Amino acid sequence: MLGEYRIEGRRASEIAESVERGVGAGRLAPGAPLPPLRELAQRLGVNPNTVAAAYRTLRERGVVETAGRKGTRVRARPAGTARESIGVEAPPGVRDISTGSPDPALLPSLGPALAAAAARYDERPVLYGEAPVDAELSRHARRAFGLDGVPKGPVAATSGALDAIERVLAAHLRPGDTVAVEDPGWGSLLDLVPALGLRAVPVAVDDEGPVPGEVERALDRGARALVVTCRAQNPTGAAVSGPRAAELRAVLAAHPRVLLVEDDHGHGFVHLPLYPLAGATEHWALVRSTAKAYGPDLRLALLTGDDVTLDRVRGRQLLGPGWVSRLLQRAVVHLWTTGAVDPAAVARAYSERRDALVEALAERGINAHGRSGMNVWVPVDDETGVVARLLRSGWAVAPGARFRVSAPPGVRLTVSALGMDDIGLLADAVASARGPVRAGVRYG
Repeated sequence: MLGEYRIEGRRASEIAESVERGVGAGRLAPGAPLPPLRELAQRLGVNPNTVAAAYRTLRERGVVETAGRKGTRVRARPAGTARESIGVEAPPGVRDISTGSPDPALLPSLGPALAAAAARYDERPVLYGEAPVDAELSRHARRAFGLDGVPKGPVAATSGALDAIERVLAAHLRPGDTVAVEDPGWGSLLDLVPALGLRAVPVAVDDEGPVPGEVERALDRGARALVVTCRAQNPTGAAVSGPRAAELRAVLAAHPRVLLVEDDHGHGFVHLPLYPLAGATEHWALVRSTAKAYGPDLRLALLTGDDVTLDRVRGRQLLGPGWVSRLLQRAVVHLWTTGAVDPAAVARAYSERRDALVEALAERGINAHGRSGMNVWVPVDDETGVVARLLRSGWAVAPGARFRVSAPPGVRLTVSALGMDDIGLLADAVASARGPVRAGVRYG
């Protein structure tokens, strides 16, 4: 059953570690079946309960999954294998539009902001026991949330959006619980869910966000949480519209105990307004990252939510990192208060490139998607072939497999590195590489 690889160990921890070594070394391939409990217990000379405990540990770590009579198998994408590894390396001379990174020319200089934060530190160093969130940062964040219609709630600072989402999920869910996720959706989130021992249920998206009927179906089937990208959805560029928000709130009203997590990483570089779902359920959280608007290395996100959720998140955070560096917090305050970034100008720059690419593709008969943000999603039939052909023609794009659970194939194009003169050339290359697509292909 396992070829040359032999699982070893006498204790549950040793058995689990042996399986993880096999997966990490590539000797237990994705989808490989593990022996039945009693069979492996007999082979190792241990109690079946010991093997059951090992398999449970592996499930909780996102390494294996159990599918009823089909037994226990290595996950198709074990938690230790990041989706970022699904991609292409751009050789010299090839334009890399696969990264999802912002345009460096649209990012502010961090020197003055960090210098201002350091000067404040020199005046009064931050010591143990102080509030984890800078008071001025909290005021600005709370005001911005309020202007966008987000219900009043406490504010926490985390090391990026994914850190916030992980903390919120961990605050309410337990291994084995089900989370409804967008499909296609953010690859890092799709990795995080199984890594926490949770099960992902895919929910289709269109240009206006998660499809209400799909969300309702997932919640009716027992999903304990729903994660929604408010705007600049990665990879499709979807943005939740006003009418869609009303529909989703109606669905959530019938499931008030579901944990709602909203990712508004588009704040600061997207022109479309926010239509929050926050408050539609008893427990909710909304997170805003500074990565795309101010720079990926500025590892700071602002989180708000209901009192219970934020209390759990902040309490657990104090037992780990404690707080996000006040130097970073005060640097962000400086950026906000000095007008170092013009959000409207940044949003306009991305919109012009993205809209031009979508329009150019449409002129070539390609129905691409990109309502907001810096990414364009192109449905294709042969994902691997399209990526390879584009690479040969001088363009490195992101394979859709990085972002999909069960959605049809596609490729993601990031417009950050494009000039307006590049749009037509890229559209021609995509049209040539993609070829005709069978009727009915959609992206969600």
